[in-house]
Amino acid sequence: MTCTYPSGTLEKKPSNLIRISQWGRYMKVSAKGEYGVRAMAILALEYRAGPVPLREIAQREDISYQFLEQIFLPLRRAGLIASVRGAKGGYVLAKPPEEVKVGDILRTLEGPIAPVECVAEGKSDSCGRSAACLTRGIWERLRDTMSEVLDDITLADVINISADST
Repeated sequence: MTCTYPSGTLEKKPSNLIRISQWGRYMKVSAKGEYGVRAMAILALEYRAGPVPLREIAQREDISYQFLEQIFLPLRRAGLIASVRGAKGGYVLAKPPEEVKVGDILRTLEGPIAPVECVAEGKSDSCGRSAACLTRGIWERLRDTMSEVLDDITLADVINISADST
């Protein structure tokens, strides 16, 4: 994939890193990550009420049902959600909202949190320039700060933040 930036064009390699893309003048998490967090927030909001049908989540959040099916599969495999069969079935959080971190959701859906591939977890040898790279420290600090923030916010916090802003 080729991306054009004000300073020129860059060739981007596909990776399993959290997809933070430049759109205009800001960085953006992919729709998969954004919708996953939004859907999980609905499950947190309804945690004590029981299973929530996927169609209801899709309707409430205006997300494609088929896309949500794709998002929920890795979340279920990671043990973040559980499915309940039957007439009153749907999905529930596998743990209380206080124990589910936004960072865990994003890592499950998008892969390691990193602004560039060479500082992703388990990718220390992916760049032959790491020893001489002048900017590596910037990317490591950005990665660490993003991880710290995302790992500090639970789904309970998301609900509380939302309630405080209304």
